[in-house]
Amino acid sequence: MKKINTTFIIVITCLISNAIAMAQSTVQIHYREIKVNGQNIFYREAGPAGAPVLLLLHGYPTSSHMFRDLIPILKEKYHVIAPDLPGFGYSDAPDRTKFAYTFDNLAKTMQSFIDELKLKRFAIYVFDYGAPTGFRLALANPEKITGIISQNGNAYVEGLSSGWNPIQKYWQNDTPENRNALKSFLTLEGTKFQYLTGVSDTSLIAPESYILDQHFLDRPESTEIQLDLLKDYKTNVALYPKFQEYFRKYKPKFLAVWGNKDPFFLPPGAEAYKRDIPDATIKFYDTGHFALETHVNEIGSEILKFMASLPK
Repeated sequence: MKKINTTFIIVITCLISNAIAMAQSTVQIHYREIKVNGQNIFYREAGPAGAPVLLLLHGYPTSSHMFRDLIPILKEKYHVIAPDLPGFGYSDAPDRTKFAYTFDNLAKTMQSFIDELKLKRFAIYVFDYGAPTGFRLALANPEKITGIISQNGNAYVEGLSSGWNPIQKYWQNDTPENRNALKSFLTLEGTKFQYLTGVSDTSLIAPESYILDQHFLDRPESTEIQLDLLKDYKTNVALYPKFQEYFRKYKPKFLAVWGNKDPFFLPPGAEAYKRDIPDATIKFYDTGHFALETHVNEIGSEILKFMASLPK
């Protein structure tokens, strides 16, 4: 009898597992392109068409590929859209003489992107470069934003580490020497540094993550494009007071999920959000800059709870 019961349990378990797998397979991830201001913008899209929208904005030096493990967690309940910024990933990287690589221009392109997709209401997930891009969108579209998730996406000077010192030196003195000194950030060693620093178990970091990023960084003209953006990052710091004013005025629902050993964006940068949004939720994880590489399940769980609390 015990053997029969065990077999029965195994059969039922297999049937349940198959049913779950079939249910999950009905919500697929699509890989699309759309023409925006004459450029092809690549994006990943998943989830029910009528579900609440979450716009995922990646950072440097990566692309929407960084969300490859997060999207499957969110796609059953939410309509998830993750574009590659111009000059990154599979989106076009127009010539510097035809496209100004500034954060204002990245935000302008993403504004056209959300307009082309006719996104009326959405939450944003911002990371690294995605933060100043997404916060510009929030400033321009306060009526559209249902909530903000910041994963190591900074908006306070106390969040900037000493790792920014050579970049700030370039801001203060725009010389060829100071510009060329930043090229080490663009090497494979520099990319791996961003992925591995602060990670206690580096075997959790998939090598294709930094190898793919480096592939795009090694394209012709990419070095100068990225140096242009590093130079323009000072405009983001100058906008911090405006971002903070937005937080105080609109008090958006806010979740910070932060790798506490990030070599570039420090934990005080996450905690500072509560100054302007007292009800903000701040969660720290024992990891580095690319927190999704090591803690995607924990962060995904927090995002699901957060998204369920947002206005429709």
